[in-house]
Amino acid sequence: MPTRAGTPTVLDERAIRRRFVTVSCLFWLPAGLALASMVLLFTERGLSLGAVAAVFAAHSLTAAALELPTGGLSDVVGRRVVLACAGVLNVCALALIGLGTTPWTLAVGAALMGAGRALSSGPAEAWYVDTVHAHAGPEADLRTGLARGSAASAGAIALGTLLGGGLPWLLGVGPDLGALLRSSTSGLVVPLSVPVLLGVAVEIVFVLYVLTALTEPPRPAATPRGVLRGVPRAVAAGLRLGAGDTLVRRILMTAGAAGTALAALELLTPGRAAALTGTPESGALLFAGLATAGFVCSALGSQLAPLVARLTGDGERAVLTGLATSTAGLLALAATVSAGGAPALTVALAGYGLVYLGLGAAGPSENDLLHRRVDTSGRATALSVQSLAAQLVGAAAGLVIGVLPAGPLPWLLGAAVLLAGTLLWARRTAPAERSAAVSAATAE
Repeated sequence: MPTRAGTPTVLDERAIRRRFVTVSCLFWLPAGLALASMVLLFTERGLSLGAVAAVFAAHSLTAAALELPTGGLSDVVGRRVVLACAGVLNVCALALIGLGTTPWTLAVGAALMGAGRALSSGPAEAWYVDTVHAHAGPEADLRTGLARGSAASAGAIALGTLLGGGLPWLLGVGPDLGALLRSSTSGLVVPLSVPVLLGVAVEIVFVLYVLTALTEPPRPAATPRGVLRGVPRAVAAGLRLGAGDTLVRRILMTAGAAGTALAALELLTPGRAAALTGTPESGALLFAGLATAGFVCSALGSQLAPLVARLTGDGERAVLTGLATSTAGLLALAATVSAGGAPALTVALAGYGLVYLGLGAAGPSENDLLHRRVDTSGRATALSVQSLAAQLVGAAAGLVIGVLPAGPLPWLLGAAVLLAGTLLWARRTAPAERSAAVSAATAE
């Protein structure tokens, strides 16, 4: 909106929302570009499946270890600088993954990507909520912007997955540009690395956009002593969030249930796709298509989140509706695992879409409720705790699902955990004041 000369430009709510959506899209597009080709790229570089698993473990362990400290860092030093650092780390990570030819290089790239993932968990959303509150007050509508940001993230991953899967194939069509790339770079750049390297260019754009578009009010100058004192306080406060507020505890437990559902899908769907098509290669292609469709359903669910909240009456009922939809989807997948024929396949495909649609619809309402219980001093930390709950519970559930006998039982375990998370919302919580745990712990 117009301002007097000499004063900084004040963003309106639409501009704030637009910048949040753009940041969400730019951050997740490179992840989608790398998703489709990364495993095949690693195997082409000579890594065994065991080595590929170890590289992925480097990513997961780094992200989990840094999740809470980086959330606290964002609350102490600011959203923009931490988000820009996440982008810089991802630039380095994708460059190493796209050009690396040795296992240790690829593992370092994966670890850097895990660090970037941890740094990015929360700052953009925290910036959006803080900026909206500063512009329109603490009762301003958050759900619409959160829904659009979530939809942009899922849509960017879907688009990136399509591009990342299609580019290597396109490079082999006609004059075979892929072979030319391979020979002119002595094998350093191969067709499967092109999507990853394209992600580097997108990450650079992301960093520049963050630095120029995500304006923040001035913060006290961060000193090493202040950071060393402030980050542990914010982390400790984040760990106490669930203990002091029933609604926050419910949100964190729901995040773990959603992580279990996604772990079941990621572990069980590739084998089911391969069994359906008859070969691992064709199964991998089918799974890539399903993953893209899942992200599209998640984006659609996120876009529908404000409508679901209006139709159901409030955010808590909207979360209940979304999680119930996802639970029904998992139950449909469990019921059709041993069945054949077109009707069973149709039900299974619908169930797969319902899981993502329901989780996408529930997420913005969950986060809207969360942001109304925490203040700006601990907002990114709260989001990091939520992300960590999803990762840790999902990883533990994945270990259990992986050792269960094939058949409906692994699917039923995921559905049972998600149903338990759904039932947490069957009873409404009493109104409560915003949680003071983070602000008290981070106060000087």
